[in-house]
Amino acid sequence: MISRDRLTNCFIEMARIDSLSKKERDMADHLLKKLREMGFDPYEDDTGSKIGGNAGNVICRVPGIPEKPVLLLMAHMDTVAPGIGKKPVVDGDTIRSDGTTVLGGDDAAGIAVILETIRSLKEDGTPHGDLYLVFTVAEEGGLFGARNLDISRIPADYAFIMDDEGPIATAAVKAPFYNRFKVLFKGRAAHAGLEPEKGLNAIILASKALAGLPHMGRIDAESTCNIGIINGGIARNIVSETCTVEGEVRSIHEDRLERYTREILDHIRDVTEKLGGCVETEVERMYPGYCLEESSPIVCLLKEAARKAGLPLNLRATGGGSDTNVINGYGIPAVDISVGMDRIHSTEERIRISDMEKACCFLEAIITTALTYNR
Repeated sequence: MISRDRLTNCFIEMARIDSLSKKERDMADHLLKKLREMGFDPYEDDTGSKIGGNAGNVICRVPGIPEKPVLLLMAHMDTVAPGIGKKPVVDGDTIRSDGTTVLGGDDAAGIAVILETIRSLKEDGTPHGDLYLVFTVAEEGGLFGARNLDISRIPADYAFIMDDEGPIATAAVKAPFYNRFKVLFKGRAAHAGLEPEKGLNAIILASKALAGLPHMGRIDAESTCNIGIINGGIARNIVSETCTVEGEVRSIHEDRLERYTREILDHIRDVTEKLGGCVETEVERMYPGYCLEESSPIVCLLKEAARKAGLPLNLRATGGGSDTNVINGYGIPAVDISVGMDRIHSTEERIRISDMEKACCFLEAIITTALTYNR
């Protein structure tokens, strides 16, 4: 049976642990200890050394009935800033930040829900197939933990990532492909007071190119673009020779993502060259998108689990990325499940204990429903 007190204490304990991206050592040690106390044999991979962090992904197999579908349950260990010295405050059914930092429910809530569900299954002797628990590092800002995960060691049929907001039984079944781009504008340096005529200001090149971008903000119902960083110049009295701009394009549709990215960079190049400058461009696919049909086995499993748990299923598309994108890219059908987090990435972050309890019940229903499926 799900224990409200144990779930609450587990969450609060983790929320107090400093665990910024690439600095998850204390959280990883905490989880390794907890999993061993539960009787399992977890291990830590070498992702930390690959990404310049101080901890790797924590991975644990929970043995179950052979030949049944194998499930991957995931959440991430890192939090965003301000996340040092977090002090969760319990106010009735709500746990909130004290207002000086984030709460860290994104994604300590996901971890707590997974751990409590596993404890409940074990105590009650509830049958289940093999389960793999993966707690990733550096999800925020790059999905680095999931991208460096050795998926060959995790033979999962379906994956459930506990890292979404919204009412319990909300599941993100669509998420965008994501391109990041970087543009280096090149002009000519000159003394700004003595001979500015001989210069070509790269900051001006960038501003004129960006002012007329063919796509910005909301492009269509399922595609977006944003310019997020601009850097240029070294001194006020020098006509800037270079300027760097960084941005992103997202779309549920891969063909649109590529077309919008190409049109944006072609426009930037054309405007800059007409003004006498030049550009160097760099594009990187950060992660793939995914789109799961309602008739797909994993969505059918979710529908049955929601019915069993007595919860209304809410299937939605999201404009954000998560470890779910990466896992789908590995060929494992995956969905992002709500654990009830609210006002994430802010000092007003909060979560209801009752929502985490419901999330545990939903996850338990998912695990038991999977027993009725064939591999």
